[in-house]
Amino acid sequence: MNGSENRVPQILQRNNFPHIQRIGTRWKDNDIYGHVNNVEYYSYFDTVINSYLIGSGGLDIHRGDVIGVCAESHCRYLKALAFPHAVDAALRVSHIGRSSVRYDIALFQEDDDEAAAEGWFVHVFVDRIERRPASLSQPLRNHPAVHDFALLVAVLDEGFPRRGTAELLRSPRIRWEKFATAGEAPHGEQAD
Repeated sequence: MNGSENRVPQILQRNNFPHIQRIGTRWKDNDIYGHVNNVEYYSYFDTVINSYLIGSGGLDIHRGDVIGVCAESHCRYLKALAFPHAVDAALRVSHIGRSSVRYDIALFQEDDDEAAAEGWFVHVFVDRIERRPASLSQPLRNHPAVHDFALLVAVLDEGFPRRGTAELLRSPRIRWEKFATAGEAPHGEQAD
């Protein structure tokens, strides 16, 4: 063993995410043990992703030629969530593929800065009729809901374990172009 197997993963913080949505818990979310049942966490994941994409115009679930379906998801439970406290669902994009997007998600008890749960969700975009993978359209690929989140990940977080991070996210030139207009440089670099 090289020691990395025993390393405790870093718990994500609110400031690791560019988008946070408050979701109210419901009486039915709690199970017999008095906390939100694990299956509800996946519902919160689905809610934050799709409400952002739909609300920002990145996805038309009723008339669009392409729809997103879940191909993979994972959740690591860290703290209990419970009704009647609201959940703050945090979202960012960690990978953009030819026909897929991988989102990192964290759930926070309202006003708590440490994640109660964290995980990922992979959307594969498919043709609505044939249900075959469809390349991300340029409007969706360049839409702020996907593109800007992907650029922000490289700046907001250096420690969250991700698989297959796109080369785009590692490019200092692209990160700099995104933040140069705001007068900020990523990772403490000096702005010109």
